[in-house]
Amino acid sequence: MRKTAIALLLSLASCAMTLSLASCAMTQSLVATTSGPAKPAATATAATDQQVEYLAVLLEGKKIGHAIQSRTLAGEQVITANQTVLTMGRSGVSITVKQSETTVETREGKPLSFRNEQDMASSKQVVEGKLRDDGKVDLTTIAGGSVQHKVIDWPEGALLSEGLRLEEQAAGLKNGTTYSSKSFSSETLKPLEARIAIGPEVQVDLLGRVLRLVEVKTTITTGTLGTIETTSYVDKDYQALKTVTSFMGMKMEMVSCTKQFALSPEQDLDFLDRFILQSPKPLGELSSSAAVGYELTPLKEAKLDIPSTDNQKATTGPDGKVRLEIRPLVAPAGQKIPYAGNDPQALAALKPGRFVQSDDQKVVKLARQAIGEEKDAAAAAHKLEAFVRQYIHKKDLTVGYASAGEVVESREGDCTEHAVLLAAMCKAVGLPAQVVVGVAYVPSLGDRKDVFGPHAWVQVFIGGKWIGLDAALGAFDAGHIALAAGDGDPDNFFNLVNTLGNFKITQAQRK
Repeated sequence: MRKTAIALLLSLASCAMTLSLASCAMTQSLVATTSGPAKPAATATAATDQQVEYLAVLLEGKKIGHAIQSRTLAGEQVITANQTVLTMGRSGVSITVKQSETTVETREGKPLSFRNEQDMASSKQVVEGKLRDDGKVDLTTIAGGSVQHKVIDWPEGALLSEGLRLEEQAAGLKNGTTYSSKSFSSETLKPLEARIAIGPEVQVDLLGRVLRLVEVKTTITTGTLGTIETTSYVDKDYQALKTVTSFMGMKMEMVSCTKQFALSPEQDLDFLDRFILQSPKPLGELSSSAAVGYELTPLKEAKLDIPSTDNQKATTGPDGKVRLEIRPLVAPAGQKIPYAGNDPQALAALKPGRFVQSDDQKVVKLARQAIGEEKDAAAAAHKLEAFVRQYIHKKDLTVGYASAGEVVESREGDCTEHAVLLAAMCKAVGLPAQVVVGVAYVPSLGDRKDVFGPHAWVQVFIGGKWIGLDAALGAFDAGHIALAAGDGDPDNFFNLVNTLGNFKITQAQRK
């Protein structure tokens, strides 16, 4: 790989942190929504009619953040607010990510509006939605200095926080009760299906305070984000005082606590090493034409969902192990841009996204500058790959997950910033593109040899096949194991919560 060890370290560390924090924040949002509202705090007054609850966020037993949940009655409206602040370290650099969601509903639980704000360390995005009487939603997205307006459909039967609270109270907390719920995620803008099972009363340790609470198991599923399972411990007021879930092979907890403890300093947790995988043997420098066979072995009882793509074939055996053959495709010459075919996936991959803003005029101008008069799709793709590699000149760990528009301005970031900018520029010239996340091989990383680390790259649709590009590493090769692909929104990669950190590479053989 044509990349220095230190630059690769920055890219791998940033990608791991970005995806982990995005997933963690989303998990918190889902848990808070499904578990119900905060119970009245001791400081609540009749004048404000506001309820506030503080929670500590723990990962592997270390406090990494906090959450504040509130419910306010304002006339005939109910305003529910959830704020999450998470801080984690990577290679000695701390990054803080903030996410807040506010929903407005009637007292009967009818959705009226929502607002979701994400501050992912140097990258900010705000999504606001207002429901109309015709079942549509007026949506405004503000990111990277650009403002986008569009109208979307409200998913039939989807609820927000107050509606879910009323639904939960109607179901009750009797052991053995099960029911289904449908919520709307203001982060993903998609409906989330949940299956809730009420269990027995159990003794629960709340940071040294032991209470008897009802165990509630929730399975949240959606067509694109995969499945996440949580266990909450709920009191008679339907308040989840503790919630536990598996997070990339680690244990994440949210525990009700005092305001003082919730807002107290975070503990250091540098988890980069958790996601760096040792290669079972050296692979050396991989050319763009080399093929490699792998065996991925799940840890504990994890079930791996590794996709097959045009560049990799995945087969899962009865033992749960996944055999992979990665054989990179070469883009055929003679294909023209812009894409004029009718492949549904390719057409979808031409559309701009919240982070891959291919309709941003700054992105469009840069893309045209990069390819000049080039009309051959393969040649244009590689010109864009080389251009982005040179354009992003500062590898910066403090960037969480920036949009393409932001990267054009800052010219800094790591592998995720290379990927979203390259994908946006490809789309801007008529090349269907997706952002891919997975792990990538490098012969050396600091004092470590022959390892795989979390990484992001791009695939473009040329001649009926998806071709890999990697602006951060300089080239795509068989050292790239894809775990997910999407339009660049972090929520597309939420299934990594159940994959990354849950397997090891037990075989690697050049072919």
